[in-house]
Amino acid sequence: MARKVCSFCNTTEKEENPFIAGNNVYICSNCVTSAYKILFGEEESGSFDQEATTLLIPKEIHRMLNEYVIGQEGAKKTLAVAVYNHYKRIFKNNFDNETNIDKSNILLIGPTGSGKTLLAQTIARFLDVPIAISDATNLTEAGYVGEDVENILTKLLQAADGDVDKAERGIIFIDEMDKIARMGENRSITRDVSGEGVQQALLKIIEGSVVNIPPKGGRKHPNQDFLQIDTSNILFICGGAFDGVEEIIQRRLGANQLGFGQAKRSNRDNANVMHLIESDDLVQFGIIPELIGRLHVTATLEPITLEDMIRILLEPKNSIIKQYQKLFEIDNAILTFEESALKSIAQKAINRKTGARGLRSIMEESLVDIMYELPELEGYEVVITDDVIENGLKPIYIKNSKTA
Repeated sequence: MARKVCSFCNTTEKEENPFIAGNNVYICSNCVTSAYKILFGEEESGSFDQEATTLLIPKEIHRMLNEYVIGQEGAKKTLAVAVYNHYKRIFKNNFDNETNIDKSNILLIGPTGSGKTLLAQTIARFLDVPIAISDATNLTEAGYVGEDVENILTKLLQAADGDVDKAERGIIFIDEMDKIARMGENRSITRDVSGEGVQQALLKIIEGSVVNIPPKGGRKHPNQDFLQIDTSNILFICGGAFDGVEEIIQRRLGANQLGFGQAKRSNRDNANVMHLIESDDLVQFGIIPELIGRLHVTATLEPITLEDMIRILLEPKNSIIKQYQKLFEIDNAILTFEESALKSIAQKAINRKTGARGLRSIMEESLVDIMYELPELEGYEVVITDDVIENGLKPIYIKNSKTA
């Protein structure tokens, strides 16, 4: 029997591309879809050629990250290369049947507030791909109260406005991965509801498979139809602080000698050994080997220093200081900060150990009384001193005719 060949594109019939037969002619389903879009003026938004023309190279990704993320140069470079390789694999692969390029998911390790979530959000915004952010501590095994692992894909589909093709090239960021480490001998003996079981459930979607998901979530809408999402081209970025893994690294390096100076030496060296982390260290921490094997790229983030915190306040395009200055500008007032005030805000954030995410709460606490009177401060420059931050005193008000 002669092989069927599409009369338009000359391709042979395949299971995933069935033919429609006419009078001694055939047309494949791909050509039918293309013809429909041409006739009705719909663009192929998922076109590989179209997406490939906008693919950013690592230096461009790194440069754009610099506009929003201060410091963390090593993590930004690693992330830029990994993201470029991932989308190059999708959009520029020649589909050589002999060489299949596997995807490389990413693990970000760093203290809370060091910029893990911001890095993922910024990359997704620049690449114009949907992103779903989930907290691993909210995930539970099937059958327990909590959020099913598959609901992460539902969030991504919602972020893609229901476009399955777009969702299948999106980014999923899972934070607090260290909180689902499996139970060990020195951990709680309570049932591991959101520990190893969740890690096992994550394996399937992270590795790349076709998953049936309920578009509106599974537990509140049990009778809805399921959609199929192929996770093979979804980039998974996992993040966590992994507090305590430093000691595991030091023991492996032979730094477990006894002595009165040991605690002091460990505290000083903790940040310096994180870049030496290996898969075995994470396994000993409590992440199952199968999951580690699917997180191929590891980037470590450094603790934020006082100088970095001040730069975070001032330099990013959407910095906290610029945001509050804009709020004052809307009311025709000018907001300025003395250098000592900036240092006080940064030091407070470091003392609270909340990282950069704690800056906004400190600003709100310090400026709430001033912003209460803001509508009446038209034509004034409001100068924030360290006494405002440290002691709650009033700022310096300067009448400025330029704002009147």
